[in-house]
Amino acid sequence: MGREPMAELLEMLEPYRGRKIAVYGLGLETENILPQLDGVAEVVGLLASYRDEGTIYGREIIPFSRALEEGVALILVVARPGSCKTIAKKIGPACKERQIDLLDIRGRNLCEERKALYDLTGMVGMTREELRAALNGGDVISFDLFDTLVMRNTLFSTDVHEMTAQALEKRGVKIPDFCGRRQSSERLLSRSGAPTLEEIYAHMLKEHDIQGISAAELARLEWELDLKLLLPRRELCDLARACAADGKKEIYITSDTYYTKNQLAQLLDRCGICFYADILASCEFGRGKKQGLFEELKRRANGKRCVHVGDNGVADIECAQRSGIPAYKIYSAEEFLEQTGYLGLEKHLGKLSCRIKAGMFAARLFNSPFQFETQERRLGVERACDIGYLLFGPMISDFVLWFYQKIQEEKLKNVWLCARDGYLIKKMYDLLAGDGSCTYFLTSRAAALRAGVSGEDDLYMHFSGPLEKQLWVQFGLRVTPECAQGKELRDFKEAILERAKVCRENYRRYMERLESKQGGTAFFDFVSKGTCQMFMERLTENHLRGIYFFRVRTGVAKYEELEIESFYDAGSGKESVLLDDFFLLEPVLTSPEPSVLEFDGDGKPVYEAESRSAEAIACAMEVQEGILDYFRNYLSICEGWENSTDGELDEAFLALIHRLEIKNEAFLGLKNENVIMNRSAAVADLL
Repeated sequence: MGREPMAELLEMLEPYRGRKIAVYGLGLETENILPQLDGVAEVVGLLASYRDEGTIYGREIIPFSRALEEGVALILVVARPGSCKTIAKKIGPACKERQIDLLDIRGRNLCEERKALYDLTGMVGMTREELRAALNGGDVISFDLFDTLVMRNTLFSTDVHEMTAQALEKRGVKIPDFCGRRQSSERLLSRSGAPTLEEIYAHMLKEHDIQGISAAELARLEWELDLKLLLPRRELCDLARACAADGKKEIYITSDTYYTKNQLAQLLDRCGICFYADILASCEFGRGKKQGLFEELKRRANGKRCVHVGDNGVADIECAQRSGIPAYKIYSAEEFLEQTGYLGLEKHLGKLSCRIKAGMFAARLFNSPFQFETQERRLGVERACDIGYLLFGPMISDFVLWFYQKIQEEKLKNVWLCARDGYLIKKMYDLLAGDGSCTYFLTSRAAALRAGVSGEDDLYMHFSGPLEKQLWVQFGLRVTPECAQGKELRDFKEAILERAKVCRENYRRYMERLESKQGGTAFFDFVSKGTCQMFMERLTENHLRGIYFFRVRTGVAKYEELEIESFYDAGSGKESVLLDDFFLLEPVLTSPEPSVLEFDGDGKPVYEAESRSAEAIACAMEVQEGILDYFRNYLSICEGWENSTDGELDEAFLALIHRLEIKNEAFLGLKNENVIMNRSAAVADLL
C-alpha cells in the first residue's frame, strides 16, 4: 500500500516549517490543501496567473511581486503538471535568482532543467552524399535487401514466427514450442546451405512428427504475414533508383533469404522497387553470402567494377570484401535503437504486441539510414504527421481498442463521441466497427451548461474572469460591465434559468434528429470530470455510461456519483506521464470546426468564433492523419490486438516528445486553450 498523498506532502514541507510560503493556484485542490498547511508553514497568500487581488478560501490573493517582497522560501504550485510547466517558465527565473524553491505538490523541482534531446554522437556512419560518392565508383551495384532496402514493422525478424504461431492458434492449430522448433530447423539447415522456407518447415514437421498441416501451408502463412510487415527504406531506395536512372549502372539485389526469387520480386514490386537487373536469392543457389554467393555476383558483373551495400558487418561487409568487392555499411533501425539504449523502451518489450509497436516506431523514426547529416546528430521529428504516428498513435490507438471492447462487453446500444475530441475517435472507431454506428455528438462545456442548468446549485461552476464574461461564456447572457458591476452571479439567476429553458428545447431538437436506440449510451469525453455528461443526462431518457480517456477527480459528490470508467484515472494514485502530458494531446484531438455554443430554434449548431489560424487547424489535421495511419497499420499487422494494450509502453512513447527534437513550428505553436479557466498555453511552453 502506498502512503497517503497528504502525508507525503506534509513530509515534503517539513523543511519549510515556520517559514513563509506562497501557494500558486486557485482550484479545488488548493482549497483542500490549505487547512493542512496551518501549523506547518506561514502561507502569506495565493498566486494566480490571471488574478492578483481579492480573497478566496479565506486567503488573500497577492501578486507575484508581493511574494518576493515577503521573502517566501517556497512557492508551492497546486496545478496540473502541464500547467506547472507553463508556470515554471513564467516565474522560474525570478525564483532561481531569489533562491526561492518552486515545487509542485509531488515534490518536483520545477526549476530543474531536464535533458530534452537524444542524439547519435556515439555512432560513425555514412551520410547520403558520402555513400553516393562511393557508389559512383561502381558499374555494378549490389544492395542487400532486408534491413537495407526494406525493413519490417516489428522489432525483430523472429517476431514473424510468433505471429505465425498466433495465427495458427486462432485457426485451431497449436504446435508446441512453434518458434523454437521453427528457428532450430532453420539454423540446422543453414549450416550446409541456404534452404527455402518450405524446406525449413518440412524439416520441422518431420523432425517433430507434426501432423495435420503441410510445410507448404506453413510457409505460405508466414510469407503472407511477413509481407504485411515489410516496407521500403525510402531514402536508400531513392539513392539506388538514382544510380540506375542513367542506365549506366546495373543494380542487383543480393540477399540471404529463405524466400524465392519470385517472392522477392513480389515484395520489391509492393515496395515500389523496380530498378534492378536481377535478384540473387541465396535459397535459389543453395548458398548464402558466407558460402560464396558473392562469387555469383562477380560472375554476373563479368569484370565490371562492383560494389555492395548492406547492414550486416560480417555477411555483407567482410564476405563481400573477401570476394574482392568493396562494401559499404549502413545501419539498420535495430542498430540505431541499440546504440540509443532503445530510447528507454527496452523494459517494455516483453509482449509481441509491444515489439510490433516498437518496430513500427523504429521503422518510422529510423527509416532513413542517414542520421549523420548534421554535426549535432540529434534525433528529431519534423513532419506533423510523424509526431502523430510516433508519439501519439500508440496511446490513442490503445484507447480506441479498449473503448471498442467496453462497448461490446457492456452491449451499449448507442455510442456518442463528444465534439470536438471525438472527431478523430469516430474515424478510428468506424474502422473497427465497420458500420458507422457511432455518433459524433455536438457538445461542449458551454453548450451543456447553457442547456442543462436547472437550479441555483448549477450556477457556481468554476470560472476565471469578470462576471460579465462568465455570464456570456457559461450561460449565453449578454451583460455590460456596468450592469455586472457590484453584482454576483445569483443576481442573474432568473435570467439564466429562463434562457436555459430555450437552450434546452433547442438542444433537444438537435438530439431528436440523432438515430438513437433504446438502451444504454456510451458517452465519450477525452479529459473531463464529467460536466457534459452530468448536464446531458438531464436532456435524454437514455442512460449515459461515461467511457473516458482520462477522468479528472475533484472529490465533489455530484461528479463522483456519475457512472464513468476511464482508460486513465487521475484518482488512481498511479504516477503517469499522462498527468504531465495530456495537455499536449488536447490541441490535437479537435475538429476543423470551432466549439459549439448552443443550438438555434431549428436544432442547428451555433459555433463560437474561430480563434485558431488556418495553419493551426491544418497542423492538427495532419497530426491526426499520422495517428490514423498508425492505427490502420497496427490493425493490419496485429491479429491479436484484443489483448494488446500496454499503457506503460504508450506512456514511454509519449514521454519521448521531451527528448526528441520537435522541429515542426506549426505544431509547437498549437495552443491549449481553456476559455472557462481563462488560460492558454502554446505546445512549445509545455515541452
